[in-house]
Amino acid sequence: MTRTRARWRRLVLWAAATLGGLLLAAVGFVTFTLRASLPELDAKVTVAGLADTVTVTSDEHAIPTIRAASREDAWRALGYLNARDRLFQMDLQRRQAAGRLAEIFGRDLLSMDVQSRTYGFDRLASLIVARLPAPQRAAVEAYTQGVNAYLARGRTLPFEFQLLRYHPEPWRPEDSALVALGMFQVLSSSEDQERTHSVIARCVPPNVADFLSPDSDRYTRALLGARMEERPLPVRELHALAATPPGPGNEPVLSASAGEAPKGSNGWAVAGTKTQDGRAILANDMHLDLGVPNVWYRATLRYGELEISGVMLPGVPAVIAGSNGHVAWGLTNLEGDVFDLVQLETDPQHPDAYRTPDGWKPFEVEQAVVKVQGEADVTTPIRRTMWGPVASRKLLGRDVAVKWTALDPEAVDFGLLEMDGARTIEDAAAVMNRAGNPPMNAMLADEKGRIGWTMTGRIPRRQGFDGEVSVSWAGGNDAWGSYVAPTAMPRLLDPPSGFVVNANQRMPIGPDVPVLGHDFVNGYRAYRITERLREMPKVTEGDMLAVQLDTRSEPFDIYRDAALATLDDAAVAANPRLGEARAALEAWDGRADVTSPGFAWLVSFRRVLAKEIFGAWLGACRTLEPEFQFDLGDIDTPMQRLLTERPSSLVPPPAPSWNDFVRASLLKAQDEAKKRYGKDPANLAWGEANHVQVRHPLSDGVPLFGRWLDMPAEPLAGCGSCVRMAAGTLGASERLVVAPGHERDAILHMPAGQSGHPLSPHYGDQQAAWVAGRPLPLLAGATRATLTLAPTQGEKR
Repeated sequence: MTRTRARWRRLVLWAAATLGGLLLAAVGFVTFTLRASLPELDAKVTVAGLADTVTVTSDEHAIPTIRAASREDAWRALGYLNARDRLFQMDLQRRQAAGRLAEIFGRDLLSMDVQSRTYGFDRLASLIVARLPAPQRAAVEAYTQGVNAYLARGRTLPFEFQLLRYHPEPWRPEDSALVALGMFQVLSSSEDQERTHSVIARCVPPNVADFLSPDSDRYTRALLGARMEERPLPVRELHALAATPPGPGNEPVLSASAGEAPKGSNGWAVAGTKTQDGRAILANDMHLDLGVPNVWYRATLRYGELEISGVMLPGVPAVIAGSNGHVAWGLTNLEGDVFDLVQLETDPQHPDAYRTPDGWKPFEVEQAVVKVQGEADVTTPIRRTMWGPVASRKLLGRDVAVKWTALDPEAVDFGLLEMDGARTIEDAAAVMNRAGNPPMNAMLADEKGRIGWTMTGRIPRRQGFDGEVSVSWAGGNDAWGSYVAPTAMPRLLDPPSGFVVNANQRMPIGPDVPVLGHDFVNGYRAYRITERLREMPKVTEGDMLAVQLDTRSEPFDIYRDAALATLDDAAVAANPRLGEARAALEAWDGRADVTSPGFAWLVSFRRVLAKEIFGAWLGACRTLEPEFQFDLGDIDTPMQRLLTERPSSLVPPPAPSWNDFVRASLLKAQDEAKKRYGKDPANLAWGEANHVQVRHPLSDGVPLFGRWLDMPAEPLAGCGSCVRMAAGTLGASERLVVAPGHERDAILHMPAGQSGHPLSPHYGDQQAAWVAGRPLPLLAGATRATLTLAPTQGEKR
């Protein structure tokens, strides 16, 4: 027995030593491979296509300054740098738009690929590139040459390619168009909203539909001078609706976010009349889903007599927000409606056709082949109509076609390239009005101290309908006409107030502009920014950053006051938990700072209220549309009116009174918060509940990598309704403050860092400044590395 144990002990020790050695060898191999793929910041390389030598200097954060003789050489250099630092991100973006994710990730992403194939983005990309004006085409081709020059060097690929075991294909100009189309999908697809509006229009009386999706809110009305009136509360109709039996299933009719964090941005500009020395200052923070690496890439490009600094979208040769020394610009989402679902009229007698104004027309059918990693190819039929592709999901039991500016090659281009030559806000507005972007608000400032606002992107002129709900176009009365002409786009230049603000709210427009949209977000952020700017007599860049970091959340005052009004001494005596609620809500300081007490309870309270109130009225919509969800841009306005007016006939069942309903919702919120945050909200500071989530796309699929690849989960100030937007994975993807002509005083920081390589010191070296709200300079600092890009032998011109 003793001898047997000794043998087993020696075998175990040998196995452990052997496996340990193998593990160490594997770790060593992986580490060596990863280090071999680290970006070269200090080097001299040749790049095919260059007309002359380009010098790229980098500072302590690897922010590059590109010095080139021509615009095309500058974009070649940026293409090289983007590939060096963000190759997997770029490949992922083009694959997502082209419907080629399942090819590397497997069946789980097949439905996403089918959606992209339905849109036909890959085919569209070729048409877009073919239509580009010559200067844009030259820039895109130069950028493509730069990307491919990096690929041609044959360096060790980033770890994601090695992990997924595939090699990136050469870059094409069409791939830059695919990346741009992906941003259209993020910013301008209003399919879910149109589905919601269409079901509600079928399910409830018209004045109830108007109440549930108001044209405006009290903050926007204040900004517009109360030019929009509040509609009456439809008490009788809502009471009848609440008595309607709910639809099948127990699923909530609200999405998980329940309107807590609408995608959007903040942008404003202050004229020289309100600053210390007459400079105009622009501020812009764009709110998007956060990730590692960050969506934006920072750079300065100098070519000829031009210098342009700001943030770019890797894969696209354009500065999205920044300054050229004469003009600065920033963008916010317009919340415009450039997407329609066209009801298709079909008939059993014509199974392969649909009705048009000219009679029956056969569907065009494409057999799309989707490659799936580790499995056989999947072939899916895609039907197309004269208006666009047939959506993959029916609406109210009927097929619908997609009509969308993103699917029109005439509406997509790289027009922002022309911002390098703008010299005045009029020049900049003209560039913005012509550019084929997703529909956005453009905030402008120039070196003369002037400011302005306008719009960019194509806006359709609808005929016969307003686009809020899906209708049939077969009769010929409903259609899209021409786009709004660039010269007819609304502009606001040199406003008397000395500042202009957009935070995705409705803006004043003239009578010649058609309906822009139906789901503008609540105007509180714009109202709060306006409130702060009015108080500032001599604005500086630091003041602008302070406004970007503002955490006041006035909309939650209504929820706090509604709750406290029900928590009298008798109620507290009857239930000690309500005493905890009263103490927590009374302690709230009105802000969403990391130390703010009580706010986590309020956030959960609002979430519970929304589910209970709208679930009571809209459950029946599930009978018409089993997948129905109510999540429009502003659900707070109707909900807050109910809490304020409290009609006795509209108490959500089974509560006997509004007071009982509110108190029960407070207790549900406490339970929900405990489950969500792992701690009683009575003793919870907001920073313990609100953690920044900036994650790498592979960390979900390979959880062991998460701690290595993701940014730390740190307490973060801000909320979904704050100027400082912060809610889960959504937040400020950058914060820019710049006065044109004074770029040395400008501020720019962003989450994570420049590099997508996890072993690079620049993988997350801007994260701490972003979390703390600490300013970093827009322009690169002292040179720490120099990269020289030289033409291939005999190519210098």
